[in-house]
Amino acid sequence: MADFDRIYRQNADIVFRFLLSMTGSADLAEELTQETFYQAVKSIGRYQGNGKISSWLCGIARNVLLAYRRKARREEPLPEEEDFGQYLPSAEETFLRKEEAAAVLEAIRRAREPGREILRLRIFGGLSFQQIGDILGHTETWARVNYYRAKQMIVKELKPDE
Repeated sequence: MADFDRIYRQNADIVFRFLLSMTGSADLAEELTQETFYQAVKSIGRYQGNGKISSWLCGIARNVLLAYRRKARREEPLPEEEDFGQYLPSAEETFLRKEEAAAVLEAIRRAREPGREILRLRIFGGLSFQQIGDILGHTETWARVNYYRAKQMIVKELKPDE
């Protein structure tokens, strides 16, 4: 069990950040991180040692999140508006920043998979393209290309006249 303690210490943060990027809620990400490690302990015998253990754990985390969403049968809400632009000097600038941020978040929410998931993992989770590729079962190049395409679609959606 000492080995699993080491695995937990080395990988809990990446699993938490992965789940935070997918849920937008630190409390929910913490809860699902704990469930992820519980499931990992139960299924450690199935880990074959192929690839990084962090990728295996993020795969479990993804399945835990999907099970949670199926059970909850609800769509994750966008963050509240007061989270945006709180340090801008004028009310007009604050309003404009809030509107822009809300538009970007809404565009990400409407993006098609796998782009939406890649955008969340990269922007909110701070994961590298290599980590994203590992988690989603593809290459780093695949993650980069799909990130670029999703980003271009959002820019095109937000600036249709250009």
